[in-house]
Amino acid sequence: MTTQTLRTVAGIIHSVETLEGAGFLVRRPFPKSSFSEFDPFLLLDELGPVNLKPGQAKGAPDHPHRGFEIVSYVLDGRLEHKDSVGHAGLLNPGDAQWMTAGAGVVHSEMPEAEFTRTGGRLHGIQLWVNLPQRDKMIAPRYQEIPSAQIPVAQTKDGAVTVRVIAGEALGAKAVIETRTPIIYLHFTLQPGASMVQPVPKEYNAFTYVLDGSGLFGTEQERGEDGQMVIFAPDGEEVAIANPADATQSLDLLLIAGVPLNEPVVRYGPFVMNTEAEILQAIDDYRNGRMGHIHA
Repeated sequence: MTTQTLRTVAGIIHSVETLEGAGFLVRRPFPKSSFSEFDPFLLLDELGPVNLKPGQAKGAPDHPHRGFEIVSYVLDGRLEHKDSVGHAGLLNPGDAQWMTAGAGVVHSEMPEAEFTRTGGRLHGIQLWVNLPQRDKMIAPRYQEIPSAQIPVAQTKDGAVTVRVIAGEALGAKAVIETRTPIIYLHFTLQPGASMVQPVPKEYNAFTYVLDGSGLFGTEQERGEDGQMVIFAPDGEEVAIANPADATQSLDLLLIAGVPLNEPVVRYGPFVMNTEAEILQAIDDYRNGRMGHIHA
């Protein structure tokens, strides 16, 4: 591979802290006033990491969704999911859930009862992925991937490890199916390690640094914990390195997807293509046509 295929860094976005759901703190690089959208991605939230005392854990009680997909990835803690189409599940550390809201669901995301009682470390990522117009009103579905089923690969020297949630890396391929082509990779690089990951030129791509400090792109620009590094669409590979003098591993997400290039109208948890469709979603929710969560 030649250096001409490597992407440059188009920008570095600092996350901001915000309160969500019943009052839990998240770090969010987008959307915000300075960076509102990144087609086809709508939102990225990092929940924690935070060490909670007994009774402190909070979640997001019943709320609706329509028109997009949600990827929940739990790093620490235990979260319970319920919805109005009868789904109920528990996400443990390392588990991922790919929820296609489609035509609409009422959804609940809460800390598992025993975790709430005892407290502990909570850390997770939630990514919203836009659905193409043709798929906005498809039936809701879930793909839940226990930690043991998420493909894991390493370089021969063990210096780079990747968990493949969507797409392919180091010869390992994800087990989930997405409505549009998506890459979602969780990399860990030891001090002194570097890697080059293929990403098609037509994809929008970024990394989000979970822990540590790394060097990105042809310029080796530095990205820190809690920052989003955006890559320009000027190459077909993404280069990442953890400096040799680093005192810890570099932990990050590499996420990329094909832009939909369609109109986006958002109102809270509804993402459609027209204002009329948003008004219909609000009416459907208020009149119970998205159903209710039963105990």
